[in-house]
Amino acid sequence: MALFSKPTARALAILDLLTANPQESYGLTEVTRKLGLNKATCHAILTTMAHYGFLVQDPRSKAYRLGPNIVAAGNAAFAQFPILEYARPELEVLSQELGLGVGAAGRSGSHLVLLAHYGHSNPMLSPFQLGMRLPFMAPLGASFIAWSPAKQLETWLATGEQRLGEEFDDKLDQKLRISVIAIRARGFEVTLKTEAEETLQRGLEGIEGTWNLEALEHVTREYQTSLLKSHYHLDRIDPGTRYPVCNITVPVFGYDQLPELIFSTGSIHRDLSGAEILEIAEQLKAAAERARQSASRAYNRPQH
Repeated sequence: MALFSKPTARALAILDLLTANPQESYGLTEVTRKLGLNKATCHAILTTMAHYGFLVQDPRSKAYRLGPNIVAAGNAAFAQFPILEYARPELEVLSQELGLGVGAAGRSGSHLVLLAHYGHSNPMLSPFQLGMRLPFMAPLGASFIAWSPAKQLETWLATGEQRLGEEFDDKLDQKLRISVIAIRARGFEVTLKTEAEETLQRGLEGIEGTWNLEALEHVTREYQTSLLKSHYHLDRIDPGTRYPVCNITVPVFGYDQLPELIFSTGSIHRDLSGAEILEIAEQLKAAAERARQSASRAYNRPQH
């Protein structure tokens, strides 16, 4: 197992809480309650972070919010996803045209991270809105994998096997490979509503009111496990059939012709016909291509 530093995790949990709620400020008591930290330990971390400018403390309320030093860190991180600047206006228009929640997610190590979100969302998933992290492990993240080198596909499939053990048989391996092939062939991914969403919701209800990153990690891993056991990907689409769609996702290509981001719809509250799925997917693909072209022109990248 990789080395794990609890003091570092505590500091990161504080930053994570404030980053996910940028309009809010939190006092010592509220931070300790949400994160389940010892009050003295939490106070020491908050004081140190404020001293170095990563947090600011209101002199009257004593509540903490993000500080100016985070701006530099944020700008540096933002530079890793240059296309995001051009994705935002496209997502805003899409959310209005479709009447759905739409977002952009990127890859960060072993996680998928929600970088932008517009439109409707599920209030229960509030800890998983902006900055949301889900494991970048099979079957999640297939829109990235479909255009990635074969070695990454094998690594991704191995994460499913590691999670399920002997339950990950040849049939499931083949099923996931077929889904990835279908996604690449048609240019978009469609996932279906499953009992896994109920698993996720129950897990979130169990930790509601807190911001325990370890607990959140456990909940999302259980979500991944449940998805592996479900009929998650829609591989064949009949225009005349209706489907309980969870998400429709398209890649947003970067300079190296690999997905830099993904655009995805969510908060779909009724079954969609195959024809509607195809129409929404085309709108998503067009928006992704416009964002790519805008970024290419701005950064003098070759147009492909």
